Amino acid sequence: MKEAGWLGLAGFLMLSLFWIATTAFTFAEAFILPLLATDAPEFVEGYLGIFSGVASEVNLGTLPAAAPLAGGLYILGGLLLGIATLRAGILPRWAAGLLAFASVSTLASSLLPHPLDRILAVPMGIALAWLGYALWSDWPVKASTTLPGRRDVQLRQSRAE
Repeated sequence: MKEAGWLGLAGFLMLSLFWIATTAFTFAEAFILPLLATDAPEFVEGYLGIFSGVASEVNLGTLPAAAPLAGGLYILGGLLLGIATLRAGILPRWAAGLLAFASVSTLASSLLPHPLDRILAVPMGIALAWLGYALWSDWPVKASTTLPGRRDVQLRQSRAE
Protein backbone atom coordinates (compact mmCIF):
# COMPACT_ATOMS: atom_id res chain seq x y z
CA MET A 1 0.00 0.00 0.00
CA LYS A 2 2.83 2.37 0.84
CA GLU A 3 4.44 2.07 -2.60
CA ALA A 4 1.22 1.97 -4.64
CA GLY A 5 -0.38 4.81 -2.67
CA TRP A 6 -3.93 6.06 -2.87
CA LEU A 7 -3.97 5.62 -6.63
CA GLY A 8 -3.32 1.90 -6.24
CA LEU A 9 -5.90 1.57 -3.49
CA ALA A 10 -8.54 3.35 -5.57
CA GLY A 11 -7.75 1.19 -8.59
CA PHE A 12 -7.82 -1.99 -6.52
CA LEU A 13 -11.18 -1.10 -4.95
CA MET A 14 -12.72 -0.16 -8.29
CA LEU A 15 -11.50 -3.32 -10.00
CA SER A 16 -12.68 -5.40 -7.02
CA LEU A 17 -16.14 -3.80 -7.17
CA PHE A 18 -16.26 -4.70 -10.86
CA TRP A 19 -15.48 -8.35 -10.12
CA ILE A 20 -18.12 -8.42 -7.36
CA ALA A 21 -20.73 -6.94 -9.71
CA THR A 22 -19.75 -9.42 -12.42
CA THR A 23 -20.13 -12.28 -9.96
CA ALA A 24 -23.63 -11.09 -9.05
CA PHE A 25 -24.72 -10.70 -12.69
CA THR A 26 -23.24 -14.08 -13.64
CA PHE A 27 -24.85 -15.81 -10.67
CA ALA A 28 -28.24 -14.43 -11.64
CA GLU A 29 -27.70 -15.42 -15.28
CA ALA A 30 -26.63 -18.97 -14.42
CA PHE A 31 -28.93 -19.86 -11.52
CA ILE A 32 -31.94 -17.52 -11.44
CA LEU A 33 -32.78 -16.83 -15.08
CA PRO A 34 -33.21 -20.52 -16.03
CA LEU A 35 -35.89 -20.81 -13.33
CA LEU A 36 -37.68 -17.72 -14.68
CA ALA A 37 -37.41 -18.63 -18.37
CA THR A 38 -40.83 -20.33 -18.54
CA ASP A 39 -42.69 -17.99 -16.17
CA ALA A 40 -41.26 -14.64 -17.27
CA PRO A 41 -39.56 -14.96 -20.67
CA GLU A 42 -39.80 -11.20 -21.33
CA PHE A 43 -37.83 -10.47 -18.16
CA VAL A 44 -35.17 -13.03 -19.06
CA GLU A 45 -34.87 -11.62 -22.57
CA GLY A 46 -34.65 -8.09 -21.20
CA TYR A 47 -32.01 -9.07 -18.64
CA LEU A 48 -29.86 -10.74 -21.28
CA GLY A 49 -30.41 -7.74 -23.56
CA ILE A 50 -28.66 -5.48 -21.04
CA PHE A 51 -25.28 -6.87 -22.05
CA SER A 52 -25.94 -7.25 -25.76
CA GLY A 53 -27.40 -3.76 -26.15
CA VAL A 54 -30.92 -4.87 -27.05
CA ALA A 55 -33.63 -2.65 -25.60
CA SER A 56 -36.03 -4.30 -23.19
CA GLU A 57 -39.80 -4.06 -23.18
CA VAL A 58 -39.83 -4.91 -19.47
CA ASN A 59 -38.98 -2.37 -16.78
CA LEU A 60 -35.74 -3.67 -15.25
CA GLY A 61 -35.30 -0.78 -12.84
CA THR A 62 -31.70 0.26 -12.31
CA LEU A 63 -30.17 -2.91 -13.80
CA PRO A 64 -29.57 -1.38 -17.26
CA ALA A 65 -27.60 1.46 -15.62
CA ALA A 66 -25.50 -0.97 -13.58
CA ALA A 67 -23.87 -2.64 -16.60
CA PRO A 68 -22.16 0.49 -17.99
CA LEU A 69 -21.20 1.49 -14.45
CA ALA A 70 -19.51 -1.88 -13.97
CA GLY A 71 -17.73 -1.43 -17.30
CA GLY A 72 -16.45 1.94 -16.14
CA LEU A 73 -15.17 0.39 -12.93
CA TYR A 74 -13.32 -2.21 -15.00
CA ILE A 75 -11.67 0.31 -17.30
CA LEU A 76 -10.79 2.97 -14.74
CA GLY A 77 -9.93 0.54 -11.94
CA GLY A 78 -7.66 -1.55 -14.14
CA LEU A 79 -5.97 1.55 -15.52
CA LEU A 80 -5.36 3.10 -12.09
CA LEU A 81 -4.15 -0.17 -10.56
CA GLY A 82 -1.89 -0.83 -13.53
CA ILE A 83 -0.35 2.65 -13.36
CA ALA A 84 0.11 2.49 -9.58
CA THR A 85 1.68 -0.97 -9.81
CA LEU A 86 3.95 0.22 -12.58
CA ARG A 87 5.03 3.25 -10.55
CA ALA A 88 5.56 1.23 -7.37
CA GLY A 89 8.05 -1.04 -9.12
CA ILE A 90 7.51 -3.98 -6.78
CA LEU A 91 5.78 -6.35 -9.20
CA PRO A 92 6.85 -7.00 -12.81
CA ARG A 93 6.53 -3.81 -14.83
CA TRP A 94 5.45 -5.58 -18.00
CA ALA A 95 2.58 -7.24 -16.15
CA ALA A 96 1.50 -3.91 -14.66
CA GLY A 97 1.64 -2.27 -18.09
CA LEU A 98 -0.35 -5.13 -19.57
CA LEU A 99 -2.99 -4.68 -16.85
CA ALA A 100 -3.37 -0.99 -17.71
CA PHE A 101 -3.42 -1.71 -21.46
CA ALA A 102 -5.89 -4.59 -21.14
CA SER A 103 -8.40 -2.55 -19.18
CA VAL A 104 -8.36 0.29 -21.70
CA SER A 105 -8.37 -2.03 -24.72
CA THR A 106 -11.93 -3.08 -23.91
CA LEU A 107 -13.04 0.25 -25.35
CA ALA A 108 -12.31 -1.34 -28.74
CA SER A 109 -14.95 -4.02 -28.12
CA SER A 110 -17.54 -1.93 -29.94
CA LEU A 111 -15.41 -2.21 -33.10
CA LEU A 112 -15.38 -6.02 -33.06
CA PRO A 113 -18.26 -8.41 -33.70
CA HIS A 114 -19.70 -9.97 -30.56
CA PRO A 115 -18.00 -13.40 -30.73
CA LEU A 116 -14.60 -11.79 -31.30
CA ASP A 117 -14.79 -9.16 -28.56
CA ARG A 118 -14.15 -11.86 -25.96
CA ILE A 119 -10.57 -12.02 -27.25
CA LEU A 120 -9.98 -8.68 -25.53
CA ALA A 121 -10.25 -10.47 -22.17
CA VAL A 122 -7.13 -12.54 -22.88
CA PRO A 123 -4.60 -9.77 -22.08
CA MET A 124 -6.38 -9.09 -18.78
CA GLY A 125 -6.24 -12.77 -17.88
CA ILE A 126 -2.54 -12.93 -18.71
CA ALA A 127 -1.83 -9.78 -16.67
CA LEU A 128 -3.76 -11.03 -13.64
CA ALA A 129 -2.14 -14.47 -13.81
CA TRP A 130 1.31 -12.89 -14.16
CA LEU A 131 0.78 -10.52 -11.24
CA GLY A 132 -0.69 -13.34 -9.16
CA TYR A 133 2.30 -15.54 -9.88
CA ALA A 134 4.64 -12.70 -8.92
CA LEU A 135 2.78 -12.26 -5.62
CA TRP A 136 2.89 -15.96 -4.74
CA SER A 137 6.48 -16.48 -5.82
CA ASP A 138 9.51 -14.80 -4.30
CA TRP A 139 9.49 -12.10 -6.97
CA PRO A 140 10.21 -8.99 -4.84
CA VAL A 141 12.74 -10.66 -2.57
CA LYS A 142 16.30 -10.17 -3.80
CA ALA A 143 17.98 -9.46 -0.49
CA SER A 144 16.95 -8.58 3.01
CA THR A 145 18.58 -6.86 5.89
CA THR A 146 18.54 -8.54 9.28
CA LEU A 147 19.20 -7.09 12.67
CA PRO A 148 22.77 -7.50 13.93
CA GLY A 149 23.17 -10.66 15.99
CA ARG A 150 19.73 -11.96 15.03
CA ARG A 151 19.47 -14.09 11.94
CA ASP A 152 15.74 -14.73 12.07
CA VAL A 153 14.38 -11.17 12.30
CA GLN A 154 13.96 -9.36 9.04
CA LEU A 155 14.26 -5.59 9.19
CA ARG A 156 12.90 -4.77 5.76
CA GLN A 157 12.41 -6.26 2.36
CA SER A 158 14.26 -4.71 -0.58
CA ARG A 159 12.44 -3.68 -3.73
CA ALA A 160 12.96 -5.47 -7.03
CA GLU A 161 14.74 -3.52 -9.70
